[in-house]
Amino acid sequence: MADKCLTNSDLATKMNLSEVTISRWRSNRIQPSVLQLVELAEILKVDIKDLLEINHNEENRLAL
Repeated sequence: MADKCLTNSDLATKMNLSEVTISRWRSNRIQPSVLQLVELAEILKVDIKDLLEINHNEENRLAL
């Protein structure tokens, strides 16, 4: 989010959410809903796929 020059507060205001929620997203304590991801992608002007990070190492560990 830093590359788009939005603070947690800015993003929370734009999405009508609390700063705590945004902070929890960033720390991976909770995940946004699909609708929130769509809104976030629109705000950041990025493709929604850019917001979805898949850690292949973690996937491999879980599969063992």
